[in-house]
Amino acid sequence: GQPFDPTICLTHTVSNVICSIVFGDRFDYEDQKFLTLINLLEENNDLFRSVLVQVYNFFPTFMSYLPGPHKKILKNSQELISFVREIIKMHKESLDPSCPRDFIDAFLIKMEEERQNGQSVFNTDNLVRSTIDLFLAGTGTTSTTLRHGLLLLLKYPDVEEKVHEEIDRVIGRNRSPCMVDRSQMPYTDAVIHEIQRFVNLVPFSLPHAVTKDVRFREYVIPKGTTVFPSLESVLRDSKEFPNPEQFNPGHFLDENGAFKKSDFFMPFSAGKRICVGEGLARMELFLVLTVILQNFTLKPLIDPKDIDVTSIPSPVIFAPKPYRLCVLPR
Repeated sequence: GQPFDPTICLTHTVSNVICSIVFGDRFDYEDQKFLTLINLLEENNDLFRSVLVQVYNFFPTFMSYLPGPHKKILKNSQELISFVREIIKMHKESLDPSCPRDFIDAFLIKMEEERQNGQSVFNTDNLVRSTIDLFLAGTGTTSTTLRHGLLLLLKYPDVEEKVHEEIDRVIGRNRSPCMVDRSQMPYTDAVIHEIQRFVNLVPFSLPHAVTKDVRFREYVIPKGTTVFPSLESVLRDSKEFPNPEQFNPGHFLDENGAFKKSDFFMPFSAGKRICVGEGLARMELFLVLTVILQNFTLKPLIDPKDIDVTSIPSPVIFAPKPYRLCVLPR
């Protein structure tokens, strides 16, 4: 019933899911190491929006001689690396090859299998890098999408009410949601898809590189060229999504109210290098939003028509502007 910022609780919830997969265990929400990790992550997310950090992305050698927020990001990254190396050390000491507990164990077992292969990519440096990548990606993007989602439901209470009705009809109040329910909940599924389409979370995806010379239409893209796919070109396509600047779950519903897939729905990018965590993220978005709305009604602190759902401008990730809300037990 009291106003609060949902950022921390959503970040903790989502982060503990990826922690259980990567580290083999979840953290207590008051665990100091866990809080330190989250704080480093949040601080880096804020710093990434700096213009100087974007300049560093394109001119790292030049910027390495200059002071700025990119220096703090590098310092924070070293702290993350030290934390992960310590966990890997503990895993090595307690490893049972016949019973892998998590991603780190599975990687260590593969390292041992390929110990005689001098060209193997399964080495400690890649284990550290992969573990950090999974932890960062598995925490930031999904929790930020959930923050966008709650804000949009505050803005459009009629949409929230329809989700409440579908939850009560399909799941009820006496059990927790599960993934099997999603196929019976086309409106809720459409709302989640529309949240992802509307917020366009990572507008330029992540940088990719072509592995050979590529001819595309009248252009030749040389081998090694860095490519940034513009996801907005499909997520905001006006032919596929009429009035794309408007939030409308109907973009993913047919005339009978059934869920409608779209080949233009690419928030996780596309191709062989699509987001490795897409399946996990889809599950988390459905389960977390559904369980919140099963138990609570969202209450804005201002008139819904005055709620600003525009994102903080950034070439990296579109985060919502800070907000607070109340939740009332249903």
